[in-house]
Amino acid sequence: MDRFLAITVFAKVVEQGSFARAAARLDQSTSAVSRQVALLEAHLDTRLLNRTTRRLSLTESGRAFYERIVQLLADLEEAEEAVSAAAVAPRGTLKLTCSITFGIRHLAPALAEFGARHRQVRFDVELSDRAVDIVDEGIDLAIRIGDIGSQSLIGRRIGVTQLVCCASPAYLATHGTPAVPADLAGHACLSYEYARERNLWHFRDSNGRDHEVRIAAAAHANNGRMLTAMAAAGMGITCEPDFIVAPEVRAGQLVPILRGFTPPLGEIYAVYASRRHLSAKVRAFVDFLVARFSSGSEWTLPAGAFDAAR
Repeated sequence: MDRFLAITVFAKVVEQGSFARAAARLDQSTSAVSRQVALLEAHLDTRLLNRTTRRLSLTESGRAFYERIVQLLADLEEAEEAVSAAAVAPRGTLKLTCSITFGIRHLAPALAEFGARHRQVRFDVELSDRAVDIVDEGIDLAIRIGDIGSQSLIGRRIGVTQLVCCASPAYLATHGTPAVPADLAGHACLSYEYARERNLWHFRDSNGRDHEVRIAAAAHANNGRMLTAMAAAGMGITCEPDFIVAPEVRAGQLVPILRGFTPPLGEIYAVYASRRHLSAKVRAFVDFLVARFSSGSEWTLPAGAFDAAR
């Protein structure tokens, strides 16, 4: 058995999520790819992949092995690039995942600018508001707001976002404007599926005291844009990141409330699996995102946007 070939094939199967897609990328037959993985499993005397008719997934041993060989293969790639004239030029396919709204509004134009600078980089993007398992699904980089996920992952902060509690002028005219966070308990609120505490909202006042209120959810959704649209239509109060609600606030469709009570900040991270070397394409793109997003100027609301909440 050619161990290096078998390891390379196994890594490609994990990245692509199937034997067939890996075979297409490697220009081999599906049976040849499957045979290489089987030989590797026999050599290691352990099962690396769970195989079903619908999908592949890593076993616990397979995940541990993949995390190590990714580093080894990255080291080898960097060693080859170090003696190549193209060492400083990012190239290849960069597989990314990101939340839907941030991806469409902010990642898409960033990809266009980066792609114009680095013509040899291609992008494969999966938008999802769930936390995708980047190791299991063979993804190079995830853009995440808040928790980065597993402790085995590395997160580099690329920006911050502020939660904004807001409602439509029509809703506030009909139901009144909450003066303190406790008032939210008597209002129709809109809750988010992937929030750490779905029906518990947190605030801090100007004196540094923390306030929390358990809301009654009039509606619930797994997408921030959906909640923002419902709030703009007068359905209730939402508490969403500024990069989602900023356009509606600027247009007057939503009004920030509870001036003097600030919801938590959320940190935005570029998340990747390897603790050691990154490929040139990932490193260059993360550096680019830090430079582009660290100020938050694309979505931060000016202080004047909160004047209506006085």
